[in-house]
Amino acid sequence: MITYEGFAKTFGIVHAVRDLTVTIAAGEVVALLGPNGSGKTTSIKAAAGLVRPTEGRVLLGAPGRSALEADARRVCSFLPQRVTFPESLTGREVAEFYCKLRGRNADRLQEVMKLTGLNGSSRRTVGTYSGGMTQRLGLAVAMAAQALVLLLDEPTAALDPDGTCAFYAVIEARRSEGQTVFFSSHQMGDVERLADRFLVMVSGRLVASFTARELTTALANRGVMKVTVDGISDVVLTRLRAIAPGVMSSADQIMVPGTADVRLAVLDLLRNQGVTIRGWSAEEGRLDAFYRELVEGHHG
Repeated sequence: MITYEGFAKTFGIVHAVRDLTVTIAAGEVVALLGPNGSGKTTSIKAAAGLVRPTEGRVLLGAPGRSALEADARRVCSFLPQRVTFPESLTGREVAEFYCKLRGRNADRLQEVMKLTGLNGSSRRTVGTYSGGMTQRLGLAVAMAAQALVLLLDEPTAALDPDGTCAFYAVIEARRSEGQTVFFSSHQMGDVERLADRFLVMVSGRLVASFTARELTTALANRGVMKVTVDGISDVVLTRLRAIAPGVMSSADQIMVPGTADVRLAVLDLLRNQGVTIRGWSAEEGRLDAFYRELVEGHHG
């Protein structure tokens, strides 16, 4: 549904994106992660037909057509990171204009206003809206087209908790309809909750791609188990470190980093060595820490 084939973009001497090759299938919800200046916005705008490639191409639809073609762009709807609307119009008037522009009826207008939580403020002028409410209106406008592909650049950046819930509802509605969503975000909660696949860009290059299942496994492998014991001898501690080299001990607590299999092996060894276990807890790796690890490993 979205295909980048060796896409690259330079602005003067700045290489915003380098050799991006990836395909986003119909019905996928894909999150694009990366630090500021990594090429996320440029990549999403290229899919919306707003950035002309320096090299390569970006295709939309099936069969794929250049995103620069007007007919191809009809399959997508784009929400930029910052949206502005005429301040003298009401939220309803703005949404109604875009619904009519995309050939949608009054039922669709009501649906998008309800889905984005704007019903109660639809009669107010945009000039009275907060940043979060303006962003919700932008979501309503993006949803109005019922396009096959939804492109969102940092959609939750200005949203309050209610607005974030409305955004989640929008994405879940898209997923239930089998439509495609490609969004960038700095909010790890958005990514973990919504995405089927995760792409990470650093310095204009795609450095990692994970499915939700692969990410779950990667985070599990970075988990830590805490075990409370009555005491542990140096001999047992040496044997533990043969299984899990990162084991640390302090007073009556043992910290065991590693995969689930490693953690189970440590518990088995403690029991076999007659160590009294008073309690234990396990915590999987965090996405934000894993993300930082990827970025730091590829930066520059």
